[in-house]
Amino acid sequence: MIISPERYADRHPRAVDVATGLAMVACAALGAALSTPGTDTPDEGWPAVVLAAVSCIALVQGRTHPRAALAVVGASTVVTSVLGYLLTPLTLAPVMMALYWLATLTEPRTTRAYGLSTTAVLVVVSAVNDPTDLSVGLRVVGPILWLLLPLAAGSSTRTRRAYLEAVQARAEHAERTREEEARLRVTEERVRIARELHDVVAHHLALANAQAGTAAHLALTSPQQTKKILTDLTGTTSSALRELKATVGLLRQTGDPDSHPLEPSPGLDRLPELISACVSAGLDVTVTTDGEPKPLSPGVDLTAFRIVQEALTNITKHAAAETAHVRLAYSDARLIITITDDATTTATAPAPAASGQGGGFGLMGMRERAHSVGGELRAGPRPEGGFEVTTALPLHPHAREEDAWPEAGRQ
Repeated sequence: MIISPERYADRHPRAVDVATGLAMVACAALGAALSTPGTDTPDEGWPAVVLAAVSCIALVQGRTHPRAALAVVGASTVVTSVLGYLLTPLTLAPVMMALYWLATLTEPRTTRAYGLSTTAVLVVVSAVNDPTDLSVGLRVVGPILWLLLPLAAGSSTRTRRAYLEAVQARAEHAERTREEEARLRVTEERVRIARELHDVVAHHLALANAQAGTAAHLALTSPQQTKKILTDLTGTTSSALRELKATVGLLRQTGDPDSHPLEPSPGLDRLPELISACVSAGLDVTVTTDGEPKPLSPGVDLTAFRIVQEALTNITKHAAAETAHVRLAYSDARLIITITDDATTTATAPAPAASGQGGGFGLMGMRERAHSVGGELRAGPRPEGGFEVTTALPLHPHAREEDAWPEAGRQ
């Protein structure tokens, strides 16, 4: 298995630091042995080697203590220059490495303070103690260029590292956001399917129960009417199976070869069928339409049908009512649906369900449906008796909710 140098450096930073320090010692020792013709340099090279060894020990701690390492290496380099050794790039190698660690690991303000002060000291020392015959300007330019190079390289490395960390943080945030959004969509879909199943099952079972009870009551006294009710009961159960199949079909995978085309979502065009089933269950329902009927978006059409269906189901299950009235009022931007019954009691929706609390889910589901398309729903007992459900739905889902109600004081 081949390990890249970058990965090895990340796994074994101490070994890399020791190797770097030894290389700096070799460079400093070689630099101390260099001289130019006509210069007076020390005959012995061991003082420069000792100072380079001290610098090596300091550089090993450069990752964890960059300021202290720079101070020790800088002081050793100053002593090397004071002893008369020529400050070549090789001699400056340890301090250049310390400046690189400083620029890489510290803030820009710290880098400027320590790096520029160290550079200024070394430039002054080089200008004063340089054993060559070069002019002061040339003595200054060389060390400045060599010492500013590691500062620029370290700053570039720090910037690149910060950029990579920011990119990684953004990627992790995007991944968490995607997961949260996916969980939210799954939850919303589960609630939607649960609401659809509740509407389908509760409505048809309530009608089937009412039809069966009516048929049992009329079995001996009115055989012909009983036969008609039982025929309607067959239609009710068949409709329930079709809608249940269509709803459960939403859970099938799109690419399933055994899947069948789903039926269109029900809308107000199926209102006569719904009214007929309610009449068969013993509830006389009348429908009035105000204004010119206008086409509805599929979502609003389904919502309107389900709200009427759930309201009539509640009347069948909970209210001692014989008649119910459905009013559809069309305007330029909205459809107002009102469902009322003539019950002498308000058993149409118990108080906990009417408030959206407790064990009732009928009114809560209707409110959720209305809100999902930008509409609003209100429900409560009427002063003259009975119960009323009123919903205002936009003809287009993006209509403003505050424009849904024709009168602000309506309750």
